Amino acid sequence: MFLKFIFTGTNLHYLMSCTFLLLEEQFGLVCMKYKHLVLHFNFLNEIIKTSFIFLPDSPVLSSNMRNDQDRVRELESAVVKETEDKMSDRKRTVVESTTDSTYDSAVITGHDRADEKLYEDDDDVGRFLYLEGVEYIMWCTYDVHFYASFALLELFPRIELNIQRDFARAVLCEDGRKVKFLAEGNWGIRKVYGAVPHDLGTHDPWHEMNAYNIHDTSKWKDLNPKFVLQVYRDFATTGDLEFGVDVWPAVRAAMEYMEQFDRDGDGLIENDGFPDQTYDTWTVHGVSTYCGCLWLAALQAAAVMALELGDREFAETCKRKFLKAKPAFEEKLWNGTYFNYDSGSSGNSKSIQADQLAGQWYTASSGLPSLFEDSKIKSALRKVYDFNVMKVKGGRMGAVNGMHPNGKVDETCMQSREVWTGVTYGLAATMIHAGMEEEAFTTAEGIFLAGWSEDGYG
Repeated sequence: MFLKFIFTGTNLHYLMSCTFLLLEEQFGLVCMKYKHLVLHFNFLNEIIKTSFIFLPDSPVLSSNMRNDQDRVRELESAVVKETEDKMSDRKRTVVESTTDSTYDSAVITGHDRADEKLYEDDDDVGRFLYLEGVEYIMWCTYDVHFYASFALLELFPRIELNIQRDFARAVLCEDGRKVKFLAEGNWGIRKVYGAVPHDLGTHDPWHEMNAYNIHDTSKWKDLNPKFVLQVYRDFATTGDLEFGVDVWPAVRAAMEYMEQFDRDGDGLIENDGFPDQTYDTWTVHGVSTYCGCLWLAALQAAAVMALELGDREFAETCKRKFLKAKPAFEEKLWNGTYFNYDSGSSGNSKSIQADQLAGQWYTASSGLPSLFEDSKIKSALRKVYDFNVMKVKGGRMGAVNGMHPNGKVDETCMQSREVWTGVTYGLAATMIHAGMEEEAFTTAEGIFLAGWSEDGYG
């Protein structure tokens, strides 16, 4: 038997109140600590319209591996061998290609039963799906989960881990059924092995993934690094070694998949001259500050996680690539004040992107060493604050995604001139980590007022 909870806009205020009360009880707060306020609004934003939670009607058990030292020692003694076994036993889940554009005749072959262990935990809380909006009917869109997942991890960590297990299993799957991609008009396969899917599907979630068909997301440059960063953050936060071992084959496969996009051997991934990331109308050329920064962060996170799980060879590989890629990134994009939008020569290549330090946000949130010198981080954040935040309605709207260095909004496309809630709160959180608390709260206040005040949409 399953319980279904539906969150809609009509009861969002109640949900927000419950969230604040739960946080207050959990952390013993008389008033909300600013980090939780900024980070948790991301998740609330994503469930603003429609969200479904499917849970078995058994009690939800709470566990923290950090407080169970005997269990940790037992796991540590076996973690290296189990990791090696999972890597050697890894197989693909393949859906054979059909001869037309329908999916009725698909046959699933090569199912990897080892992946079923992802859900065999006695502490399993079931499966979870949610929509980012009623007009965007695709379950658990992963590029947006990147911004929304902090609150879920803090409030319902076992549910968050199971979402990551879903995507870990998906990484090791391939679906050869043909799909036509609308933007370019070309055909490709529905799901490529090693690529993180954009979503878990629509009509048959978990089995028929990638309902998104505007672009071929197997060529997107942000999904795989986002998967690695979220997995490491969840692993580091919960201390759950079993989770780390379970998902490690997918983490490694996701990192190895990205090697094809480093075409000049500098350790960096390059974008391909189309909107190949979550900003799916905003074209990118060459190295981009968004995807490149995510990639640097993923290399560091993967190296640390590999070391903790005993995969020393892969840890050294990631470390070597990171040390090679970091100076190349700074050389190609740092202009003395901030990181350029991309390394191309288009009219917006020098635009100021609000999300340029997304990788640093996750790096700081996960307790890892900063990707860049503190002076460069603060300089870039100051530029974004002065231009993307304060030059739009005096800071009362949040951060516009793109801004030209002359102080005009980048109107290259629809998304460059938009203000995104998750991006703005992520930016504010990055500012907090950098010690820019006043700027962080001004930034966060702007997007809150735009969404909830009488002068905004409230």
